[in-house]
Order: sequence, then C-alpha cells, then structure tokens
Amino acid sequence: MNQDIYEHFHPDERPFIDRASEWVNRAGDWHELKRTDFLDPRQAYILSTLAQRHPDVHVRLDGGYEGAERQRAIVAPDYRPLEAEPIGIAVLSIAASDRSPLELDHGDYMGAILGLGIKRDRVGDIHVHEHSCHCLVTEEIASYLNVHLRQVHRATVLTEVLPLAELRPSVSEFEEMSLSVASMRLDGIASDVHRFSRARIVEPIRAGRCRVNWKVTEDPSRLLKEGDVVSIQGLGRFKLLEVEGVTKKGRIRVRAGKFI
Repeated sequence: MNQDIYEHFHPDERPFIDRASEWVNRAGDWHELKRTDFLDPRQAYILSTLAQRHPDVHVRLDGGYEGAERQRAIVAPDYRPLEAEPIGIAVLSIAASDRSPLELDHGDYMGAILGLGIKRDRVGDIHVHEHSCHCLVTEEIASYLNVHLRQVHRATVLTEVLPLAELRPSVSEFEEMSLSVASMRLDGIASDVHRFSRARIVEPIRAGRCRVNWKVTEDPSRLLKEGDVVSIQGLGRFKLLEVEGVTKKGRIRVRAGKFI
C-alpha cells in the first residue's frame, strides 16, 4: 500500500512511514484522534505529506513554543477542530541544587533523562541556561521525571514541573567559522567544520550516520546550500549560515555555525 510512497524516502524511514500511514488512515477511515510523541522536523514533514494525500484528515503540529524544532502532532478527521485540543506538553525545570561548578550541557541533561529508561521521542527541545535547563517533555512522563531525576552528570539537581507559559527558551549558540572551500560538497565542508580529514568524514556518511535537514544521506558528494543543517553521529551538528561568494582563485567563501 505504501510502495509508491517509499520511493520518495530513504529506506530507513519506512518503519516511520508505516506508523504514520496507520495514524492517518485511522483518523480518516475510523474517525480516531491520534496525539503523537515528539517528532523531529523530518518526521513532521513525512506525516504532513501523508496527511495531505488523504482528503479527510488534517494535522496540527505544536512543540510548545514558536519555532520549536521537535513537535508533537495531533492527527484527526478534518471535521474535528484542533485548536482547542490539548497538545500534552509540560516543562520540566532542572536546576543544580548546590550551584555545582560543573558546566552541564544539552548532552548531560539528555543523557540523564534517557538513563531513566525514557525513550527519545518523549522528549522535545531542551533549553539550557547557566545553572539549569527547561526541558519540554510529554505530560505522560513529567511526574515520573519529577520524582526520579535527581542527578545530571555528577551534579545533584532539583526538578519542578511547570506550565508551558513559564518556559524560558534559550537561543541556540554557534561556534561561527569562516571557511574557504573548493566546492559545496558535504564531505569537504564537514571535514573543514569538524577539522577532520575528508577520509574520516566520508566513513560515517557512507555508513548512514549523517543527516542533512534530518534526512539520512549516504552520499559524500551531496551539494549543500545555505541554511542546511548537517548532523553526523558522534560529531554533532552544524548549520551552513551563509554563502558569501567566490574568491579570485575560484574558491567559495562560506560561514558555518557549529552547535555548542
């Protein structure tokens, strides 16, 4: 049934396509409402694409604040208004109880949550502040985390569940760099950003551990464009901020921002 859809997506995305197709079909054919866990932008795109193919289904995406990267979706028959449907997102405030000198980062908070047996798709965006963070989670797990999360890395923490209105978003920080590259190839730009040899960068790309705009790519020669977000497992993410022009020697000047 999904064979005509599969050809437009990466093979690794087929299990999600099957799940999303079931949500859409149940909404359109059986008048069911489905509230998903958090979806990344690629999954949100796939779900929206599938919903558009069904004449009797619509989708609402909401990550808890304007500009959220990870969002929950409500899939429903098109006659059902979605604006008033609760999205089911809570803010988990996590703060170091002793003003620990440790500088905790996104990975520390995420690791502590996943270490409690929580699945990644139950967690939305994480907003890191100086001695604390606001983590968006599904309401279904908020109380559990509030009771059991007591340590992040080596720091003792206190937690509190807050309403969405009290969320304090943080601005993504970049380590900006100016590069001069021979072409817009993925492997060339990624090797310069991460300061690794091209051979070392090519290996995880061909192994399927690289995503461009949240879509798996195994082609090191893929050409990037301004605004693309590249994630390589184990190395982190960067965004191609600007293509500034061509030098007299024919090289391309670009600005990239590595997420920190």
